[in-house]
Amino acid sequence: MNTRALVCDDDSQIRRAMEVLLGSEGYEVIGAGTAEDALDAAATETPDVAIVDLSLPGKDGIWLCERLREWSQLPILLLSVVDEEPEKVRALEAGADDYVTKPFGNEELLARLRAILRRVADADEPEPLVTADGLEIDLGGRTVRRDGKLVKLTPTELRLLGALVRARGRLLTHRQLLTDVWGIESADDVHLLRVQMVGLRRKIEREPSRPTLIVTDPGLGYRFTG
Repeated sequence: MNTRALVCDDDSQIRRAMEVLLGSEGYEVIGAGTAEDALDAAATETPDVAIVDLSLPGKDGIWLCERLREWSQLPILLLSVVDEEPEKVRALEAGADDYVTKPFGNEELLARLRAILRRVADADEPEPLVTADGLEIDLGGRTVRRDGKLVKLTPTELRLLGALVRARGRLLTHRQLLTDVWGIESADDVHLLRVQMVGLRRKIEREPSRPTLIVTDPGLGYRFTG
């Protein structure tokens, strides 16, 4: 069955363009021109993901996100011409899963959609309990222990470790990790990733200067080998 995408935008030409783009990728598109229509469609058409324009006539995209979150966990990608941090924070706090600023490239939009749907799919899977070299990682319980003693990780360190553990044995590039942990806006900040990795290794590796659990693929990224 095709993935069903609810597209809410008051511009019929944009809705048509989205229908063509998403249709070429195998999505079935459900169009809506107002927030109220989109809310009704979300209840009756059972979409898998919603793409919502922030600026809508009458009730705006923030209102729609808030109403959807009252009864649904439908993944929401919000679109806006406003590229300001407070507006992004408003959207995310209203329940949007991600935020794309117009104009955007087709590949960026599709990549954001895939990432949202992948996170939803991952959330349906039981979190792994991993043990390696005296380290016990319980992602479901959000705890890490070394030789039975609790290791205190920051929320960011836990997200970073979780991304690596879920891909156990597979290389994750710098960009993949940065996007997964910090978001697409930090996708090129390799220095940020390296600083966080130093701190994480200090807490979980027996010899942080010679890591054996999180190993580096020089110039490419990291992998969890435990």
